[in-house]
Amino acid sequence: MLDKFLKEVVTIIVGKYAEPIVDLLNSKKHVNEFLIAKKLDITINQTRNILYKLSDNGLVSSVRKKDKKKGWYTYFWKIEVIKALEFLRNVRLKQMNNMNNQIKNRETKQFYVCERCNIEVNEETALLYDFTCNECGEVFTLRDNSKILKELRKNSDKLNDEIKLIDEELEKENAKIEKERTKKIKKEEKAKKRKPKKVEKKPEKKKPKKKVKKKIKKIIKTIKKAVKKKPKKKKVKKVKKTKKKKIVKKKTKKRK
Repeated sequence: MLDKFLKEVVTIIVGKYAEPIVDLLNSKKHVNEFLIAKKLDITINQTRNILYKLSDNGLVSSVRKKDKKKGWYTYFWKIEVIKALEFLRNVRLKQMNNMNNQIKNRETKQFYVCERCNIEVNEETALLYDFTCNECGEVFTLRDNSKILKELRKNSDKLNDEIKLIDEELEKENAKIEKERTKKIKKEEKAKKRKPKKVEKKPEKKKPKKKVKKKIKKIIKTIKKAVKKKPKKKKVKKVKKTKKKKIVKKKTKKRK
């Protein structure tokens, strides 16, 4: 039933020749436009014209992907089922409203017909032409609305039944979407519950920092000890100075 409704939508917008495109577009994943053209045995420009007409009414969605080798973009298409059903429902409601208006007019007003020309006019226009046909001069006859009313009521009942079926299909599609949303929410909740386990393991990683602190303390102690031992070097310098003075004294004695 769903495919029938979707094909009716395509015939309303594009034409009956484009009905087979529904079998390709009614899928969970987006379909490559070149593959659509190949399966329908039409050119890529013809397929794009069909898809653009549907896209103007918001009945199809597209995804663009870049070909790494060739460098150009290719489009992938999918029919939006809910939007298509809503579109068809609105069309049928308008048709049913027009039908009901015709029924009211037939029930309350009188219509006249020229049997020779098969032209129907309302009571006002019949009065203007003195109940004679403007083209052939034949006298108008009063039309029996009972047969026409029966046909109109049957058609309005059919439209009403079709609208009910469309509503059922809309409920099914909305239920599918809700199921998918609940699945996603459940997955996200499960992922959030798993996160605290990773947090518990973090304190174990902090233990090596204590060892680093101990090493730093040991290094500081060794540096302090080295700084305290530095004065020993001064004694060596004093010894050198005394030796130089003795040598100078010896030289002076020889000159005398």
